[in-house]
Amino acid sequence: MTPPEPQESGRPPEQPRAHGATRPGGRTARTRAAVLAAAWDELGTQDLASLTVERIAQRSGVHAATIRRRWRTVEGVISDLLSRSGGTIPVPDTGSLRQDLHALARSLADFYTDPRNQRLVEAIVTAATRDPGAAEVLKTVFGGRVRHVASLVDRAAERGEVAPDTDGFEVIAALGGPFYYRLLMLRRPVDANLARTSAETAYLAAVEGVFRTGDGAEEGAGSG
Repeated sequence: MTPPEPQESGRPPEQPRAHGATRPGGRTARTRAAVLAAAWDELGTQDLASLTVERIAQRSGVHAATIRRRWRTVEGVISDLLSRSGGTIPVPDTGSLRQDLHALARSLADFYTDPRNQRLVEAIVTAATRDPGAAEVLKTVFGGRVRHVASLVDRAAERGEVAPDTDGFEVIAALGGPFYYRLLMLRRPVDANLARTSAETAYLAAVEGVFRTGDGAEEGAGSG
């Protein structure tokens, strides 16, 4: 999986547009931006268990009743924050699948140097276990970003680096999986070595045909 686009240190996610807002920059949009910025700042010091609507209200200056009316729960705020936490993820295009995957993995590692980004992912995964709306946001946002980045595998197939029936989604998921296992299960920080090994493992598996979906899937792309 790929994360939301990295934010500059000390800055909240870009201001979102409110659903159903008729006036860009109107009161609804300003309220939403203030609440999401406050939630982002709170993630700098709080995990989801400690984050409350009242804390978000105090930091944002938006009444708690307004937050509950619009988002219902903290999980609702976190879901909205994830869905609006970044723009389109840049897709590496070096002309080499190996280099593209390594560049992507380095970006992922850099992203998680900010503890707020770690806590955002932890929060949405936790929220998804008890809130169907959060679960749908998690699936939609991360699935969409993986599909977007998977275009680099399609380009590699066009260059003949991997078989035409290589499943790009699975290649990118295989690269990202170790990051989330490290963060969510082992509770350890990601580092440059994890980025290197994840990218290289995904690359070698792809060129050997592990992610092929057609009739030749068992033969391997690199077989004679």
